Order: sequence, then structure tokens, then C-alpha cells
Amino acid sequence: MNIKLDIFETMAIATFVFYLGQFLRKKIKFLSKYCIPAPVIGGLLFAILVLSLRLTGTMTITLDTTLQPLFMTAFFTTVGYTASLKILKQGGIKVFIFLILATILVALQDTLGVALAKLFGLDPLLGLCTGSIPMVGGHGTSGSFGPLLENMGIAGATSVSFASATFGLVMGSFIGGFVAKRLIDKHNLKTPKENHEKEIPLSDFHEDDAAILCHKRLMNGAAWIFFAMGLGSVISKLIQDTGLTFPSYIGAMLAAAVIRNICDFRHIQMEEKEIEALGGISLSFFLSMALMDLKLWELFALAIPMVVMLIAQAILMGAFAYFITYNVMGRNYDAAVFASANCGFGMGATPNAVANMDALTAKFGFAPTPYFVVPIVGCLFIDFVNSAVITFFINIIH
Repeated sequence: MNIKLDIFETMAIATFVFYLGQFLRKKIKFLSKYCIPAPVIGGLLFAILVLSLRLTGTMTITLDTTLQPLFMTAFFTTVGYTASLKILKQGGIKVFIFLILATILVALQDTLGVALAKLFGLDPLLGLCTGSIPMVGGHGTSGSFGPLLENMGIAGATSVSFASATFGLVMGSFIGGFVAKRLIDKHNLKTPKENHEKEIPLSDFHEDDAAILCHKRLMNGAAWIFFAMGLGSVISKLIQDTGLTFPSYIGAMLAAAVIRNICDFRHIQMEEKEIEALGGISLSFFLSMALMDLKLWELFALAIPMVVMLIAQAILMGAFAYFITYNVMGRNYDAAVFASANCGFGMGATPNAVANMDALTAKFGFAPTPYFVVPIVGCLFIDFVNSAVITFFINIIH
């Protein structure tokens, strides 16, 4: 029996699985500790249910994911609106240095993924699905590049990307503290005294429950997003006419970045909080639908190669943070905090990086510079760099 859900039923289930994920994250300590996103939890459970029904021959469920590309593009458009060169400049030299390190890491992750895919006799493009697409990119980038690679004939690309991203979220949090503690002990680093008053909780970076709801400002924020999406569609078509392979959201992302910097230059005020909020909503629905539509049965044939490739990525991340990030960022306590944060967003997401720093500084003392630099690089600029590097690899390999 095949159940085909229409767009309204699909959205209703996507909403349900999101709140189910929120509920479970509050109840299960492991999920909250490793910052597993609510849409990933609920969406993955739905995908497992679909897999079970399929394997038992009970029924198949088909979703209407018409709105998924809309939510994806809207989210990455809001990311584009954060790319302020003025903010990057204010961050100082350490922002540029850390961004360069993150760029090198992205290239190494993709090189390792491609090399191991070839070693196992797999399509090299599938190797990118265990590289920077899910590692630095996380679930958001996985949901955009996975379908793109599937359209190029890489079966299972989306499932592999999402599975790898989930692995990265957990492993990035796990190895971050280990790396930093090892650095502190081995080099006998001088750490500041513990100061609870100066600690910055994770929520300060990502949530503002006290925000005032204003219809006019929300409408203006939505207008900025849709204007950039429309302009970006034209840009994407022009890029695709060159024969290069690009994800569909790149044009909107670039358009938003240009608009943001023009507004900065002309001192035009933007509804940044509203744009960020709408981006968060779009990401939640996008991830819920993407995880719900996972074809988990495609992972069976890749089980052993995928495990080896993901373990290799974890080793690469730990070694990079330990030997490179620590030495380049100053060989001191701040550098150890940078190394821990690098593991967080190098295999997961910026919230994981901040969570890693929170856990470390709660024990050894506050480190202001990493708290300022990491969110700027992780939230504002790494998505641009990662998309560019992934696109480069795809066009070289394809």
C-alpha cells in the first residue's frame, strides 16, 4: 500500500516531527548535551518509521516536498545577509587567521573524503558526502548539496550526508574537550581563574525569547529575503549558463551579501533580528522535511566504507585542532579554547563550538577572544567558503 501525502499533510507532519524533536531533546540529556537539532531528531525518527514500514512490506509513504527548496533558499539567503565585511574588519587579525584555518580544514576534509571513496571503489563525489558538506557544513549544507549530487547520479548522497552530519555533531563535541584538555595538561598552560560572572551561555548567541513581535518589521524582513531570492534566481541562472555546477541557493546568498554590504555602506538600517528569526523558521522546516524524506535503505551497502571514512574525518579533525589550530592561534590557553571550538564547528555547527567553549571555560576560566572570533567565522563566513570549495571539487571531479 502506498500513501501519498499532499503538501498540506506533509507540512503538518513536518511541524509535528519538529516539536517531537524539541520534546525529546528536553527529556533526553544526550541529545541536549551534543546540541542535536530538534528537526534532526524528529525527522530521523520519521525516516526510521518509513524504513520499518517499507522493510516489513506494510506500506510506503511518499511526501510532497515542493516547499523544501523554498525553505532551503530562504535560509541560505538569511545567511548571506550576515556577511558584513564591516563586521569582519572589526574582528581583527585573528578573525582572518581563524577563517584561513577553517578554509584549509574544508579543503582537507574534501580531499580525504574523495581519496577514501576512490580507495573503496566508490564514486569520488560520494566522498564529498563525508567531507566538508556534512562536517563543516552540517545538516543545512547536506540538505542542499545532497539532492544536487543525486541529480548528478550519485545514489544515496543525501542519506550519506545527513548520517555523516549527525555523526559529526556528536563526535565534534566529544573530541573538542579531549583535545583542549590534552593541550592544557601537556603544555602546562596558564589558565585564568574560574569566573562564573563572565561566562557566556550558549543561549546568548542563538536565542532571544524577549524579542518584541512587530508585524511591520517582520514584513520588512520577509521583503528583504524574497527580494534577494528573486535577484539571486537570476544570478544562479547566469552562473549555470557557464556550464559550472552550483547549488541553487548560491545566487540568493550572493545577492543578500551584496545588498547587506551596500546597506552598511549607505547606512541603511535592516531588520536583522527579523531576518534571523525567519531564517531559523525556514531552517527548521527545511531540515524536518529533508530528514523525513531520507531513504535510509540506501545506506546499507555503504555501511563499512562509511564508518571508515567518518572515523578518518574525526582523526583528521582532532589532529588538525591539536597540531595546527593550537600552534597558529598562539600556543596559549586561548589557542586551546580555539582548538576545542574548531572541533565543534569543524564537525558539527557553531552551537557545538560554543558549547565546547562553555564546557572548557566553566572549568578553566573565561577566554574572551575565542568567544568573539568563533561565532563570526562560524556563523557569518564559513558557509560562503565551504560552498565555494565544495563547488570547486564537484566541477573538478565531475
